[in-house]
Amino acid sequence: MPSFMKSTVLGALMVSVVSACAVLASSASQAADGRLKEILDRGSVRVGVQGAFKPWSFPATDGSLQGIEVDLAKSVAEALGVKFEPVVITSANRIQMLQQGKIDLIIGGMYDTADRRKVIGIIEPSYWTSGPTLLAKKGVIKDWKDIADKPVCGKQGNAYNKMAETQLKTKLTAYAGNTEGKEALRSGKCVAWLYDDVSIMADLELPEWADYEMPVRTLYTNPWAAAVPLEEQNKGWGVFMTGMAYRWQAEGTLIDLAKKWNVKLDPWFAEQNHKLKWDTSYLAPKN
Repeated sequence: MPSFMKSTVLGALMVSVVSACAVLASSASQAADGRLKEILDRGSVRVGVQGAFKPWSFPATDGSLQGIEVDLAKSVAEALGVKFEPVVITSANRIQMLQQGKIDLIIGGMYDTADRRKVIGIIEPSYWTSGPTLLAKKGVIKDWKDIADKPVCGKQGNAYNKMAETQLKTKLTAYAGNTEGKEALRSGKCVAWLYDDVSIMADLELPEWADYEMPVRTLYTNPWAAAVPLEEQNKGWGVFMTGMAYRWQAEGTLIDLAKKWNVKLDPWFAEQNHKLKWDTSYLAPKN
């Protein structure tokens, strides 16, 4: 082929490719459906976070929110090319706010349970895990059996509260907030605070809890999951978030965030990363 013809053909191909890319970019919003299209058209993604749960989401000195779940939410916004709009939620209102369309996504320390899967779109894989344990004054508790028939403070809405009463035979008083529950422990109204191990480990890093300990092993572990509206789970928004959650595990993002925020790593993170990361062994030279 003469050189001028080759240049002409290559030039035409380049124009076609550039035009195709422009069409794809401009039609991304049109191609999206449901909540994903709403988010792209709005230019922001509204993510429900807890707001006062260090180190997952808590106020920085300038009043903005920071923490592990805030970093995850920001990665979602960045991948979409939209602004991150945090919305503070509580354990009591987060599911309702998602169902009412007041938020697009929950990344807020929520257990993945069978009952929740019936009403919201739980995203897999999970991004964290934790389980119930006890915070108690040093030397008071040595075994789970030690709380039988004794007053224990807990938080309203926790899935393991009923288990504590029926299996561990404790006398549980559940408070609306963490502050009230732990203050009850300080004042001697209960012998221990029943709550997630990750939160108790963070408390024990503070000087104010120097006389306290986590005396018993975590009873069982629960996965934490992000969630979208149930009707969005198998549409573009839910599929997109599944991809994000997969990458958080496969690329080691969660391990990096745990180190960044000084959270003790559970073996679960390494197991998930090993299971989900890309297998490149087939690229290794064969002898």
